[in-house]
Amino acid sequence: MPRPRVHDLDRLLDVAERLVADGGPERFTVRALAVASGVSNGAIYHAFGSLPVLLGQVWSRAAGDFLDLQVELVDAVRSDGPESGVRAVVAAASAPAVFADRRPEAARLLMGVRREQLLGPEVPQESAEALFALDKRVLALLTRLARGLWGRADGPNVEVVTLCVVDLPTAVFRRELTGPVVDGRPRVGADSRERLAAAVRAVLALPPPPAHAGRTATSGKE
Repeated sequence: MPRPRVHDLDRLLDVAERLVADGGPERFTVRALAVASGVSNGAIYHAFGSLPVLLGQVWSRAAGDFLDLQVELVDAVRSDGPESGVRAVVAAASAPAVFADRRPEAARLLMGVRREQLLGPEVPQESAEALFALDKRVLALLTRLARGLWGRADGPNVEVVTLCVVDLPTAVFRRELTGPVVDGRPRVGADSRERLAAAVRAVLALPPPPAHAGRTATSGKE
């Protein structure tokens, strides 16, 4: 059976993304994807090899696109003084809401489904390598933001940045990104976005935590 064309693979991943976001990973099957996409079971297995590989690609694509957006938002912040480091963190924290505007189903997937819940305990090697590369990129962004704030990226400083760009956005945006959707799109209101920015700025108004001797998030210069 011929392998689906590249754009067909993207469409399959789009459909799979929507199915997982709508029904959760427990209800997702290759058969359900075949029915929703109009592509046969055999063609799907030929394209991806197995259900775990397919799910790994669904997650890696969504997470990679989100991280690309987050870096884009940080890059757009002008480096014109000490306040620019705070603005960069606020921009990174806003990424889930902006991502929901651009990729609503991917945003719902990332906010509503844990990675381990989707992929399970045994991740295929190719998926594991992609996830490891993503984790390295996330750490690079966190350390970049920490250095932009305080000129260093030891563990405690990176933890504060993680609070700002991971924990706070999850707490503020989760309800809107996992609740009922309008026309297939979650709505993150302006009030939530403004309150998140205020919360991030409040956290960063405190002085940086002291470094732990011998414990750093990265070594050397990037």
